[in-house]
Amino acid sequence: MAERWTPESWKTRTVKQMPVYPDRTKVDAVVQRLSTYPPLVFAGEARRLKAALADAAAGNGFLLQGGDCAESFAEFHPNNIRDTFRVLLQMAIVLTFGAGIPVVKVGRMAGQFAKPRSADYETVEGMELPSYRGDIINGFDPTPEARIPDPERMMQAYTQAAATLNLLRAFAQGGYADLHKVHQWTLGFVERSPAGERMRDLANRLDEALAFMAACGITAETTPQIRETDFFTSHEALLLPFEQALTRIDSTTGEWYDVSAHMLWIGDRTRQPDGAHVEFLRGVRNPIGLKCGPTTDPDELLRLIDLLNPANEPGRLTLIVRMGADQVADKFPPLLRRVQQEGRVVVWSCDPMHGNTIKSSSGYKTRPFERVLAEARAFFAVHQAEGTHAGGVHFELTGQDVTECTGGAQAITDHKLALRYHTACDPRLNASQSLELAFLLAEELKSARERRDADRRAAARAAE
Repeated sequence: MAERWTPESWKTRTVKQMPVYPDRTKVDAVVQRLSTYPPLVFAGEARRLKAALADAAAGNGFLLQGGDCAESFAEFHPNNIRDTFRVLLQMAIVLTFGAGIPVVKVGRMAGQFAKPRSADYETVEGMELPSYRGDIINGFDPTPEARIPDPERMMQAYTQAAATLNLLRAFAQGGYADLHKVHQWTLGFVERSPAGERMRDLANRLDEALAFMAACGITAETTPQIRETDFFTSHEALLLPFEQALTRIDSTTGEWYDVSAHMLWIGDRTRQPDGAHVEFLRGVRNPIGLKCGPTTDPDELLRLIDLLNPANEPGRLTLIVRMGADQVADKFPPLLRRVQQEGRVVVWSCDPMHGNTIKSSSGYKTRPFERVLAEARAFFAVHQAEGTHAGGVHFELTGQDVTECTGGAQAITDHKLALRYHTACDPRLNASQSLELAFLLAEELKSARERRDADRRAAARAAE
């Protein structure tokens, strides 16, 4: 029998990747204040996302999850929110139209403020300082004062998340996501790229499809799905006092939900079965994700699955594979086979970003586009070999014209990284690279669908 869970039971477990606050009474005061604030999302929305993810687990949908590495207080601006939102819309259109499969859109937005770090200290400008752990915890400025964890930052994170969600809901439901406006979604610098040319061609074909549908009586007035879309939010549930403060009982079901986001995930550094993060997330009813790195053991993974999804509920758990381009072909199949053999129902998603971070010759942390693509393709190839469904992808990206990841059709080289390297933490794909990747993934999904269809036809003929 599982131990009794409460929003505070994580405090009895080993805690990793959490800041040491100078004054615990201030932390408790902030948590108490936040616990009286309105929810950022609603339990019914989280259940709707879970249903869509259940379809993806069954092979009838695809998860597109993406957004900032770590959201910034300083760069908080409606244009940045809009640009990332429309890049995700474009990617979803490419995947849906190119691959013929419904796409579940989940942003790393409105809450992705905390970041795990490989060391407690880092050297910046010759000074050894406490590591920057995201704006919800401490400041990015390279001074001892800025790096002191401050619980009041949780209040600012809540306020920024609320404003971001308000704008995202307006974009998703207020007409901006209307399929007739696909031409307007392309950012200026993307329009001049090879991906922009492909997007214009796809938009023209979509216009023709919409005109045909309108002639048949299917319009934005009769079919709301044409003019609006579902868009969900997610973040790593790393700072547990913040998550605890925003965990509430849903009045319609009597179940606990973390109302800071629709979906939360556990990182590769905090997935210990007896750890605080697993303990916390096992008790909330949101859809949750679990990062699976190259050190993930099949037996331990099964134990984690049974802790986090004991009822084997479809759509509850997404396994986010992040191995690195040179390890995924060897490390991923044993996990996939074991989970399949044991009959566990999960969404398999690929994070080709985190295992492919390198230090460039110019000194910048970067991710080569070719390695990102190679891991994603290897992930699809494993599923093809095993006869299973590649259920999603997970990217760190931005709508800004940054130069943080090398390669792609833009041919960003090491010496160009310094031109617009804006990230406070990990390098992100820019809009052009993100869109280019979406077209390449759409081809993978289309090929997989055609192979499945051919197999079904062959099986049907054999049965006649």
